[in-house]
Amino acid sequence: MNKVTAIDDRIVIAALAVVWLVFAAGCESTTGISPLEEQISGLRREQRELGRELEELKAANAGLKGQISVLAGLPEKVEAEKLYDLQGIEIGRFTNLYDKDKDGRKEKLIVYLQPVDTLGDAIKAAGVAEVEVWDLSKPQHEALLGRWRVKTSEMKELWFDTFVGANYRLIFDMSESAEGVLTTKGPLTVRVTFTDYSTGKVFTEQKTIEPTDEG
Repeated sequence: MNKVTAIDDRIVIAALAVVWLVFAAGCESTTGISPLEEQISGLRREQRELGRELEELKAANAGLKGQISVLAGLPEKVEAEKLYDLQGIEIGRFTNLYDKDKDGRKEKLIVYLQPVDTLGDAIKAAGVAEVEVWDLSKPQHEALLGRWRVKTSEMKELWFDTFVGANYRLIFDMSESAEGVLTTKGPLTVRVTFTDYSTGKVFTEQKTIEPTDEG
């Protein structure tokens, strides 16, 4: 039994109760408002409230039917994650170390990150980004030069859209890392791990950068 049918039954019961009480009240000879009349009034209020609830449920059912009609147009067995078409991430070509204050040391790491769909188009997907910088020429215990984590709430403020493309632009202060990285001549490896907020999928990508190149 659905909610609409149940409410219909309650309205009928309430109506019958009102009729019975009115009949019983007519058989009594009283002055003023009797307890029986108060009960009749209460039942009438309940009947009105049930009627309003019934109308609201009918409207809600109509809305659900509309949604079902829309969904019926989708391919069979379509999965929720297929509607959210994130397939991977890309690290943009302008990702590199930059000397923002012109002091001869490249203290800012700027990472251009693109979540992409199956067609390679950028998607402003919500998620958490973890960024690492490695100098693979160093011993293993010294190779990791910096690590940062950007939360979902922070990512949404970092979307950067220009005529050449759209991506997240993540900026990190390398001066907090090993001093040598600011003047290094060799290549570095930038590694990004992106956890998609919607599906929980994890995507990883890495890129070699040349700090001596001017971007």
